[in-house]
Amino acid sequence: MTARHLDRLTAIDASFLHQEGPVSHMHVGAIVIAEGPAPAYDDFLDSIRRRLHLVPRYRQRLTFPPAGSGRPLWTDDTDFNLEYHVRHTALPAPGSHEQLMQLCARVFSQQLDRSKPLWEMWLMEGLQDGSFGLLTKAHHAMIDGIGGVDLATVLFDLGPEPTPIDEDLEPWVPDPSPHPVELLSAGARGMAKASLGVTAKALAALRTPERALQDAMVAVEGVGEIAWAGLNPAPPTPLNVEIGPHRRFAGVVSELADFKAVKNAFGGTVNDVVLAVVAGALRAWLHKRGVRTQGLELRALVPVSVRTDDQRGAAGNRIAAMRGPLPVWVDDPVERLAVVCAAMDDLKDSKQAIGAEVLTSVQMFAPPTVLAQASRVNFSTRLFNLLVTNIPGPQFPLYVVGHRMRSVFPIAFLPKNHALSIAIMSYDGAMNFGLLGDYDAMYDLDAFGAAIESSLAELVTLAAR
Repeated sequence: MTARHLDRLTAIDASFLHQEGPVSHMHVGAIVIAEGPAPAYDDFLDSIRRRLHLVPRYRQRLTFPPAGSGRPLWTDDTDFNLEYHVRHTALPAPGSHEQLMQLCARVFSQQLDRSKPLWEMWLMEGLQDGSFGLLTKAHHAMIDGIGGVDLATVLFDLGPEPTPIDEDLEPWVPDPSPHPVELLSAGARGMAKASLGVTAKALAALRTPERALQDAMVAVEGVGEIAWAGLNPAPPTPLNVEIGPHRRFAGVVSELADFKAVKNAFGGTVNDVVLAVVAGALRAWLHKRGVRTQGLELRALVPVSVRTDDQRGAAGNRIAAMRGPLPVWVDDPVERLAVVCAAMDDLKDSKQAIGAEVLTSVQMFAPPTVLAQASRVNFSTRLFNLLVTNIPGPQFPLYVVGHRMRSVFPIAFLPKNHALSIAIMSYDGAMNFGLLGDYDAMYDLDAFGAAIESSLAELVTLAAR
């Protein structure tokens, strides 16, 4: 992972900082449930300490250039204290699944301290079946969920025996805190590097003008499609209200095989089935809220990875977003899936993702104030009703400090005026939903979780006929 002292934040990473406010926290993470008794806290600290060199960003904090002269930079934390970031807690035994979800919600209700590296990890004991929990929490400016490298990733092993770590590593010595002049020069170097990249692309365009013209036309179409989407706002719903700082969290367990069975029976992709299941759950939930769904189509912000093969393991976010359809107006589950499949096919043929990537590239040169405005547009309530992100995970068991990982529930974030986000992750045959809701607006989050289960069961039953 190429994370160096005095790295400048990318435009999209900086936008996640600008999005954060008193009620909209921009950290993400997951709750992992592992078999067996929890390791001793000191042993767990040692296992992390031996692997921190694999994720140097986790010992760096934000540093802001003088007078807002550029985007923030990552600098080594000269006062780094691992015990601050790794917390140890326990549920009152025997701790239930619901109590574990409540504890996760309380942890995610608190913003991260920007004067320190932007992450926490919680070792949770006291679960009723003798297992333990591991809650990860990191700012979205540090890591994305689709191909990034984080601390949890390097903690996992393929077997119960931990991966050997080089014991001859030199002790970590942080670089000294930079002088303001050094911060200014680092920002200038970052701009110069970006300019060189643009120059290189311009020279390549001169060598292949026809290809460059074609790419430019595609990019213009993509930006135009994003602008058109902004002129067609998402409909008002109980999901799009003022939110507070407090959260609810619920985990829904399902099987990847069920999604594949539906896909094989009716067509589309696993992600299409996910969106159709979410649409069915939203339809039932809206009816319970007394909302008519006739003619109503909600929009989901669906992040997609634009990380190329040669960018795997690189620091920072490489994501764009498409606005996927949630046709809650459709009563029949199979017809609802067909509508989702057709709409997603149209989106894939469109240039939305390319346009989003182009806008991100343009923002690389934007001063902080302009960048802040652009980030607010990206998460405007007008454009989407809720976030739905599907993260593919490994289909084989992983181990953490010698204990098999039983299940994982991903946790996304709530932008301003968005009361619900849905993160889904497949792992070892499971397909688990993490539902993050505003504490007041989503008082019935557990009921929505039950609607997810019912929506999927309905499709699975029809697929088996």
